[in-house]
Amino acid sequence: MNEIKLIAIDIDGTLVNSKKEITPAVKKAVLAARDEGKQIVICTGRPLSGAQRYLDELGLNKQDNEYVVSFNGAVVESTNGQVIFKQGLKYDDYIDLEAIARKLNLHFHSVSLDRIYTANRDLGHYTIYNSRVVKLEVSYRTQEEMRHIPLIKCMYIDDPDYLDSKITSPLFQKMKDRVVFSKTEPFYYEATAAGVDKGTGLRRLCDYLKIAPQNVMALGDQANDAPMLEYAGVGVAMGNAVDYTKEHADAVTADCDHDGVALAINKFAK
Repeated sequence: MNEIKLIAIDIDGTLVNSKKEITPAVKKAVLAARDEGKQIVICTGRPLSGAQRYLDELGLNKQDNEYVVSFNGAVVESTNGQVIFKQGLKYDDYIDLEAIARKLNLHFHSVSLDRIYTANRDLGHYTIYNSRVVKLEVSYRTQEEMRHIPLIKCMYIDDPDYLDSKITSPLFQKMKDRVVFSKTEPFYYEATAAGVDKGTGLRRLCDYLKIAPQNVMALGDQANDAPMLEYAGVGVAMGNAVDYTKEHADAVTADCDHDGVALAINKFAK
């Protein structure tokens, strides 16, 4: 097996357990890998602010050479906020994505680097939840007021069964040449710019760091993690991963409540 030089780790359902905590075993394994000189990279759908708590806990923001792939690959940046790559959505994409939400009666919001925006005064439950998780404030803006706000991604957020019943709509199919859709949580369906996903984000970072894909291990659980698992020389799905992600992985480890990340690092990255 090739030497693992970089370990890419999703946050929710992967790095953290169901209580949103890093278990002692996972923390120990991640810190040991970092001390051995391996690059630890958080790859998340969250913005940098939403990853900060865990970067602090792991001490991954104290040096100039620590990086995060955020917003599902739409932003690649250092942990001190130096942006290496950014690809946002066009205003026309936002308008058409928001119109789908109104036609299908789905809750919807859009996200910039530092704020969540909604055109619906009746804030959805999951918008409030997302705001708390990613540490971004929510602002109401009309569609016209959004014209000059640089957006990174849009999100359909609703009860899982209801959301699943809507995302098969032909309205989404018509947008697939303009944006990338990905299921990131049972209650999130996200849209990023065409050609953007965690796999392309991780590739851009590895190209920047001059690390070959065969020297990369990636770990994740949701469908949006599959592209980076495919890119990496060793793609590891969590035991709690959705079937789609497991099908695109080289191996499956234990779930996030049973130290799956630690087991994978100790098995494949030693």
